[in-house]
Amino acid sequence: MTFDSTFKQLTLAALISSLVACSGDDGAKGEKGDTGAQGPQGEQGVAGSNGENGVDATPNTIAIKFIGRYESGEFDESAAEIVAYDAATEQVFVVNANSGMVDVLDISEPSLPVLVSSLDLGTDIAAALSSVASADALGAANSVAVKNGVVAVAVEASNKQANGYIAFYQADGTFLSAVEAGALPDMVTFSPDGNKVLAANEGEPNGDYSVDPEGSVTVVDISAGVASVTSANVTHITFTDFNVGGSRENELANDVRISSKSASVAQDLEPEYIAVSADSQTAWVALQENNALVEIDLADNSISAILGLGYKNHAVLGNELDASNKDDSINITNWPVRGLFMPDSIDAYQFGGVNYLITANEGDGREYLTDAADESACTAAGGFDFDDGDCFHYLDEIRLKDIEDTGATVNLDDLARFAPDFDTLAEDENLGRIKIVANMGVSGCDTDTFATTGQPSTGCEYEALYTYGARSFSIWNAETGDLVFDSGSDFERITAQRLGDEFNATNDENGGDDRSDDKGPEPEAIEIAQIGGKTYAFIGLERVGGIMAYDITHPESARFVQYINTRNFSVDIEDLVDGGDFSAVGDLGPESILFIAAEDSPSGVALLVVGNEVSGTTAIFEVNLVSAN
Repeated sequence: MTFDSTFKQLTLAALISSLVACSGDDGAKGEKGDTGAQGPQGEQGVAGSNGENGVDATPNTIAIKFIGRYESGEFDESAAEIVAYDAATEQVFVVNANSGMVDVLDISEPSLPVLVSSLDLGTDIAAALSSVASADALGAANSVAVKNGVVAVAVEASNKQANGYIAFYQADGTFLSAVEAGALPDMVTFSPDGNKVLAANEGEPNGDYSVDPEGSVTVVDISAGVASVTSANVTHITFTDFNVGGSRENELANDVRISSKSASVAQDLEPEYIAVSADSQTAWVALQENNALVEIDLADNSISAILGLGYKNHAVLGNELDASNKDDSINITNWPVRGLFMPDSIDAYQFGGVNYLITANEGDGREYLTDAADESACTAAGGFDFDDGDCFHYLDEIRLKDIEDTGATVNLDDLARFAPDFDTLAEDENLGRIKIVANMGVSGCDTDTFATTGQPSTGCEYEALYTYGARSFSIWNAETGDLVFDSGSDFERITAQRLGDEFNATNDENGGDDRSDDKGPEPEAIEIAQIGGKTYAFIGLERVGGIMAYDITHPESARFVQYINTRNFSVDIEDLVDGGDFSAVGDLGPESILFIAAEDSPSGVALLVVGNEVSGTTAIFEVNLVSAN
């Protein structure tokens, strides 16, 4: 026996002996004492997260049906762009950039919309503001929004580089007030709580790029009423802190695209579209040309962050595209190009307590030009290229096949997967006609050339090819910036299946494959709706036309529901326009989409209202809830 085991046994024996010696009979059990006072309540625990929406016992979906349209009689004159609706008066407000007014349509009978009046913006603003000399100082209306019987309209100055205005009306057409916005206010919206109006001021340069105003976001506090709004209620959010040498220079991500010609970051950032969170605390602003989003804290009207969106790899399965308008076929396949998302319209919704953004990934290049009589006049005006009356001062796109003509070279690691050599890849029927972002994916260039013309030169070497737009819509986690869904090649595949030879047509003449080398169907407009316990997205395709509908209830598993196109592909559009009656062409160039819930609809049935820029028509659709079985 070891020392340890002996010691344990002796200790145990001593303990037992001690307990026996101390033992005795147990006493009787005493009476139960009074219950003590209740202690103070502890702190409330953290609320659990919301559960997912329940599933209907009977699965449902939606079906969209065209029911009527209003025709302005103006073709390709931007006579029907942005649309808004007032439920109390059953009126749709339509931006008519051609007339410089907002047309007011009575849709009490949705299948027979009728023009009842127009808002004379220039006259009203000039009469209200002493800083506006006359109505001639005002240019086109660009956007309209309605909330609680108040109409807000964004109006540019006749000199687009000067500050524009936001005008306010009652829904009955009574003018209320106007305030100054930034340069080229391109979109206006209300916060959901109705306390603020926001405008995205694009701040585009002029034709020869000699004047480039700063982009900005205007926020108007209307919580005390619109009629008394003055400049004291206006905040202009600018981007000067992100300039080189600015206090937030280091916060600007490398994938926020800044033009080579820009004089400053603040001048180059161009706000395009705004979405606001359901709680009215956060706004997100699309910077289309910059391929980025801005997050704004509406509690103090400050910029929280600027997020670069990156690119979509068209070489990956599911991201195919048709890249040529000269291949005499529908050829949706993988190519070694990366599509910058560059969204136009954006919208926001919530799922599981998280904010999500959806984006219509149109894409947009920078092309600045003036008129010139001939090449010598163009050169004298500072232009670098003359083409049939157009004098180019800056152009940041180039066709792939033209790159080597500038003295630049293309060296792609994965070339052999797509073609035996660059010459084959650059043939018109392959990738030759696709428009490439000239100053991305390239090194070894003379930077002065890009800053002057936007075009490459001898010494430039392209190791990656970027193009404009992603030909899709995307869903982003607004809290993290992560991409959670992209529709991939859906838009081109679906339109090819439905339209056949008219696939990728442009929006002012019939004939297919015209836009394949550009940006394909060009998703432009986007709208979100809650219907039957589900969330749907409606996306307008600017070029080929029509509306795509997706169920986006679950952001990471969105699914296609319907594609509807009211365009007539069987007619000769040019002949009809020349003849003075083009009503047979249907609807061309959807610029905006508006959803009207059933409870707000004149007919009691949910509606979609679509402003069509090229045909000048305002189209109305019913959205019916149907069984998904």
